[in-house]
Amino acid sequence: MNSSYKLSASVRLRLFGAALVAIGVAVGLVAGLVALLALPSAVMTGALVVGAAAVVLTGLGLHRAAPLVSLDETGYRLRLLRGAGVAQARWRDVEDVVTATVSGDDCVVLRLRDGRTTTIPVAVLNAPREDFVRDLGEHLNHGHGYRPVR
Repeated sequence: MNSSYKLSASVRLRLFGAALVAIGVAVGLVAGLVALLALPSAVMTGALVVGAAAVVLTGLGLHRAAPLVSLDETGYRLRLLRGAGVAQARWRDVEDVVTATVSGDDCVVLRLRDGRTTTIPVAVLNAPREDFVRDLGEHLNHGHGYRPVR
């Protein structure tokens, strides 16, 4: 019973847009230098080829990005979430899970037995908040040895 959650589509699109702007500015600067310094047209051609490759690689990288949150039988692991707190812990080290609003964003906070916390902003995940919280709760209960009554 493993689960993984990647970046949401809206966050990926924002990152891709920012990358497009940065690449466009870089190509524009090269174009300005080519015009100002009378550089050979091959320099501009090279900048366009590198820019196009950067666009493709950025798109592929964002599409194939590693999961931000991974849940398995033994615990959880976070990647690329700065300021989240503890990036990895076992389920038996988790005391409880609560929801909170941090800087206006809905978050899930895992409180560990030693007082440390992990904060996961659910808006950046590719799943509805309720589904993520339910899945997280199931993993936590399974990790603590609780079985649902059926």
